[in-house]
Amino acid sequence: MFDWIVSLIEKTGYVGIALLMLLENVFPPIPSEVIMPLAGFSAAKGTLSFMGVVLAGTIGSLAGAYFWFLIGRWIGPKRLKRFAARHGRWLTMHPDEVDQARAFFSRHQAIALFFGRLIPAIRSLISVPAGVNCIPVSTFLLWSSLGTALWTILLAGAGYLLESQYEKVSEWLNPVSNVVFAGLAVWYVYRVVRFRAPEASEGA
Repeated sequence: MFDWIVSLIEKTGYVGIALLMLLENVFPPIPSEVIMPLAGFSAAKGTLSFMGVVLAGTIGSLAGAYFWFLIGRWIGPKRLKRFAARHGRWLTMHPDEVDQARAFFSRHQAIALFFGRLIPAIRSLISVPAGVNCIPVSTFLLWSSLGTALWTILLAGAGYLLESQYEKVSEWLNPVSNVVFAGLAVWYVYRVVRFRAPEASEGA
């Protein structure tokens, strides 16, 4: 996969960067931790401009995030609550807790979207609750754009400074990604094990 990423960026430049970052959001096995540092290295060599690299990466990443936002919109709160009523254990939420989660997200949507776009493994997932919560598209794009732009600047900047050693960025961030994935898995298993179906009312 690495050779394919290198080849695509060399052959298609900004378009390839945008496409790869879109795919990175839709198919997480394609890592932005490789794409953007490589693009930054290309900018250091003078093949591409640094601002062009950042812009292409941001646009592509936002397109992928918007895809998951639309999936969240399609799911919607009503469909999610029906799923929670039937399969609450696997969702780890009761229908009432869906409303609680939506209320929490509404209060902290700006922080969640901005910082969520900076955390490996969370970057793509954060778009789904934003869509389910039916927040305005303008709000989603504003805070997602800011977080995404900062992420691409950091990664491309690291590649620009490290030049031929840009692969070290991925080596540094991989442990962080693994910790986040492991934390999410442990949290999910804990929620499934601790899940208790709501007690039926006496008149039922």
